[in-house]
Amino acid sequence: MDRSRQQVTPAEILAFPHMTRQNAQLLETVLNNMAQGVLMFDSETRLIFCNRRYLEMYGMSAEVVKPGCLLRDLLAHRLERGTFVGDPDDYIARLREGMASGKPYSLTVSLDDGRAFSVVSKPLDGGGWIATHEDVTERQRSEERIAHMARHDALTDLPNRVMLRERLEHELKRVKRGECLAVLCLDLDQFKSVNDALGHPIGDELLKLVGERLRACTREPDTVARLGGDEFAIIMTQMQQPTDAAVLARRIRESIAKPYQIDGHQIVTDISIGISVAPMDALDAEELMRNADMALYGAKGDGRGTFRFFEPEMNTRMKARRELEMDLRNALAGRKFELYYQPLVDLRTNAITAFEALLRWNHPTRGVVSPADFIPIAEETGLIVPLGEWVLRTACAEAVNWPEHIKVAVNLSPAQLNNRNLLSTVTGILAETGMPARKLQLEITETVLLQNTFATLATLHELRKLGVQIALDDFGTGYSSLSYLRSFPFDKIKIDRSFIQDLSNGSEPAAIVNAVANLAKCLNMASTAEGVETEQQRDMLQAIGCTEMQGYLFSRARPAQELRQFFEDEAEQGIGAA
Repeated sequence: MDRSRQQVTPAEILAFPHMTRQNAQLLETVLNNMAQGVLMFDSETRLIFCNRRYLEMYGMSAEVVKPGCLLRDLLAHRLERGTFVGDPDDYIARLREGMASGKPYSLTVSLDDGRAFSVVSKPLDGGGWIATHEDVTERQRSEERIAHMARHDALTDLPNRVMLRERLEHELKRVKRGECLAVLCLDLDQFKSVNDALGHPIGDELLKLVGERLRACTREPDTVARLGGDEFAIIMTQMQQPTDAAVLARRIRESIAKPYQIDGHQIVTDISIGISVAPMDALDAEELMRNADMALYGAKGDGRGTFRFFEPEMNTRMKARRELEMDLRNALAGRKFELYYQPLVDLRTNAITAFEALLRWNHPTRGVVSPADFIPIAEETGLIVPLGEWVLRTACAEAVNWPEHIKVAVNLSPAQLNNRNLLSTVTGILAETGMPARKLQLEITETVLLQNTFATLATLHELRKLGVQIALDDFGTGYSSLSYLRSFPFDKIKIDRSFIQDLSNGSEPAAIVNAVANLAKCLNMASTAEGVETEQQRDMLQAIGCTEMQGYLFSRARPAQELRQFFEDEAEQGIGAA
């Protein structure tokens, strides 16, 4: 009998001669309901058995795929149906070679329609083989998703630190052959303030938009990655000269600085960039990243919103900065700071109206550390929030015992004002120390109001409802705008010392101070001149109509223990140089 036309039962297939027909039918039912496609071939590549699942997988006809047909014909049929990729003869040759080894032959086949199948062929005695086909599309997609997630940032879908490192090491091999590349480390300026003021969902949307703008600024061969938080990095390849990185940095800054509209909020931010170039700065991936990071800190030290190239001496400065940061953390934990107080004097009566609390750090080995050195580090590391809370609590605890008419002024950093817990912190400290709210003045700078967010203004209004006074510090520098004075009714405007120092150097400084003093008067706000050092400056300020002065002419800043004697001297002698 021609076996190519004979219907072969599962019992015969599996060489079980004593199996009953009922059991054979049962076995056939099981095979036809398997999740895998199952086929059996003889040594001449003729099909002995094929289950129903195999036909369904590849959309094949049972009239073509039936016992006796050759594997070559079966593959030709699949080729017609578009469910086979490649050359059938080549496939058969590789399969025969695999079967000749006597070991299972496995491969994964991907189709044009996106599906993937795992095919395992196991040799049988006599030269034939049995093959199973399993649909692994979802498994493969899951593995691809996991692999993608392992190398990409979940929020922005940019490459993450792992993938950045892999690409950098790959690109550095080209550098050794004569090309050059640059690594740019980027950090959004004041991003924490956005998170604190508007919440993390808004912050996340901002990060996504920043990622899109960075991609738009770069070329196809470049890599844009998010390292975490508000930190990004770029590998710039195929550079002609190092100045190409500077061109990219300027393009990035121009793009990032454009306003963002997110959920009804207009957000303005900037970006600081550090650049290292291979092979000049390093040929090792880790060292190149570290150098770019040091350059980034150099950019931040220059006032943010700029870019810097790596310079060898940055390494020394970075080590010193890290040491200072560790000392700062230890000092905060051990309460090693001290408050000094500088008086504010009424220009009409010469009476002290308030003292401004100024933070001092006397390091056991460094000596007195300037706030200009450690405050920026505190702001960058987030230590400014607990440090500012300590200043506020200490100032209130000391000022509660001062004369009733004398207030204490405390500076608030942008991070503090944008912190959602500020109102409860102030309320708690006032209650804890017994300090009347009317004796507390909080000073904020104009940079705090750049966002002009609803949350910031709402917090200021709630503080005023408590009875706390709000002063606008350093007015006239950087971002002065009359819109700030319309946004919030400040109790006081403090005129920056740079204008006071120039009072005797021409008419322009005097005109500016006069305009600010008159503006404050019209708005029922006090005006305080900072940095008054000479009698001439005081006389001019009195003539202009400023409300208060502050500076060395009256007194330097003094530690708390000296204030009692200061009060006694002031009561006995009236105003004088102290």
